[in-house]
Amino acid sequence: MKVMLKNYWDILKQEHKQSMNYNFRFINKKSSIFGSPSLGILFVLFFLYSLVSFSQVKASIDSTSIKIGAQVTYKIQVETDTTNLVVFPEGQSFMPLEMIDSYKTDTLKQNDKYNLIKKYGLTQFDSGAYTIPPQKIIIGDKTFFTDSLKVVVRNILVDSTKQGLYDIKPIIEVEKSASQWWKYLLYVLMALGVVAALLYWFLWRKKPLTEEEKIALLPPYDRAKLALKKLEDSPYLKHEEFKEYYSELTLIIRKYLDEKVYDHSMESTTDELINRLRLLKEANQIDLSKETIKNIESILKRADLVKFAKSKPDISLAELDRKTIDVEIDHVKEVLPEASQEEKLLDEKYREELERKEKRKKILITVAVCVFLLMATFVGFGIKYGFSYVKDTIIGNNSLELLEGEWVTSDYGVPPITISTPKVLKRISPELPKEVAQQAQVTMFGYGSLIERFNIVVATSIVKPQGDKKEESKVDLKQVVENNIKTLEKSGVQNIIVKDKQFVTPNGAEGLKTYGNADFPFGSTENLSRGNYIILAFNSNNVIQEVILSWREGDVYTAQIVERILNSVELIKPKE
Repeated sequence: MKVMLKNYWDILKQEHKQSMNYNFRFINKKSSIFGSPSLGILFVLFFLYSLVSFSQVKASIDSTSIKIGAQVTYKIQVETDTTNLVVFPEGQSFMPLEMIDSYKTDTLKQNDKYNLIKKYGLTQFDSGAYTIPPQKIIIGDKTFFTDSLKVVVRNILVDSTKQGLYDIKPIIEVEKSASQWWKYLLYVLMALGVVAALLYWFLWRKKPLTEEEKIALLPPYDRAKLALKKLEDSPYLKHEEFKEYYSELTLIIRKYLDEKVYDHSMESTTDELINRLRLLKEANQIDLSKETIKNIESILKRADLVKFAKSKPDISLAELDRKTIDVEIDHVKEVLPEASQEEKLLDEKYREELERKEKRKKILITVAVCVFLLMATFVGFGIKYGFSYVKDTIIGNNSLELLEGEWVTSDYGVPPITISTPKVLKRISPELPKEVAQQAQVTMFGYGSLIERFNIVVATSIVKPQGDKKEESKVDLKQVVENNIKTLEKSGVQNIIVKDKQFVTPNGAEGLKTYGNADFPFGSTENLSRGNYIILAFNSNNVIQEVILSWREGDVYTAQIVERILNSVELIKPKE
């Protein structure tokens, strides 16, 4: 249907262009425009086409009368092709009603068309009759406007005979809401506590010694005697396990000799060990008796026969061999020279050095674990929130503190400019030239200055009528902005690039936005740094309202601050 109508519309435009060439001669013809059947059909089809086009967008409300503060649901219904992009109105475009909610768009598909339904929750807190202005909807490359709708907001009647009237309550100071910093501190302390407990338990705790560790700490003589006692209590001989018995017995005597007499006793054969003992005796390095050496030799050789030749001696002989080894260990201990004082000191220093190394090892492990946890935490938060943000949060960044701090929304000047800022703007008393003071009444509020990273000024100027004229003078916003640019230049700002465009506040106030970048004297008046600026200028009758922002270029946090401020600017127009 639409394609046929569009073709007829093209034919109509061509015929209309041809008819215009005849000027008034067309009127003098006897047949009227409706005398031609084709043209009459075209006009009818054009009328139908316009109806089809406007039927694409419908607007309605669920109630035309509400109580103060109650919600009315505003519904926009769009029927369009599946290939068209539909843009619904957003923001406070329903003034004088206030949008309190914007619901998700419902989509219904019918053949090759979409039926889109967008709902808004609107309200008003003053009684009266209000008109919801036409709303702009963009469908593909075409723009449509809804019809305006009227809503009556009724007052709530109060029966004073049943409900008593009371005086307005006095202003009371409200305590600032408690910060949640203690929760984060608690989480950090808990994490540190867990890490410290694990390090203490696995690294620094003095662990109880096992039976083997206790035995290993004993002197060689005591270890040998204790091993012989365990061998005596063992069930080897009861079960005639001679190989195991003699293996333990020879291991005891060899270990003792290895530690106190000859340090290769463990890997030496029986003959090699006995020959070494005889050499030590002949060299007067150890005063072992021939009988002791002979007894040790006979027991070792008998043990070799048991282990390798499967010999089975008498049980009483095996017990005698154990007792002989016990006695011979005593003889070896008696003939060993006593350690000198220097050797004892060296042994003490050696033990102290071992303890220092062990302690140093524990410290290095602790530091490595802490560094690893810190790096892992930094990387984890960096992946989630961004490394620059984490770094600035840890080290500190003034712009980030302003962005994440508690913002203040307030009205400045008369008529007021409503704006949200990271800090309360303080009143500024500018020194105005006499001619300027005579022409206008200026009130200014600001935070920061041109030499700081971020600066904001909110100004309201009321232009006074000149001479005997009581009429309000029209103000040229571009001239106002030019004066501001000149003021910036006088303050040391150089290489100013100027751009401007229209600016509309969320509540529909229109003004001029002038923006660009320049070289600002950030930090000092000598060194200039590149920065950005924005000047918002509004006028209504003889009132000029301005918002001036400047900040250092490349500061992502300040850019977010500026964007948030611009989205919060609202003007209350003075009554005419």
